[in-house]
Amino acid sequence: MTEVRRLIISGVVQGVGFRYAMLAQARLLGVGGWVRNRRDGSVEAMIAGDAGQIAEMLVWSHLGPAGAAVDDVMVETASGEFSDFELRPTV
Repeated sequence: MTEVRRLIISGVVQGVGFRYAMLAQARLLGVGGWVRNRRDGSVEAMIAGDAGQIAEMLVWSHLGPAGAAVDDVMVETASGEFSDFELRPTV
């Protein structure tokens, strides 16, 4: 069963390749959704997959790539259907 989560990741998460690393991790795990920067300095993502995939992405989101310093990951249950994982423009 597919689960969908909306994430808001804060800390030092822009300018460190966070979105591209998340894209690579999501594709490696077969997770659908998207990721984008927000003007407030956070990163927003929608992730969709089975419970195991979601759990792995949540663990990764708290760490991020080298150079990132994640302070908080807000997680909300969401809905939607995603066939791939993509980068989206900043909002």
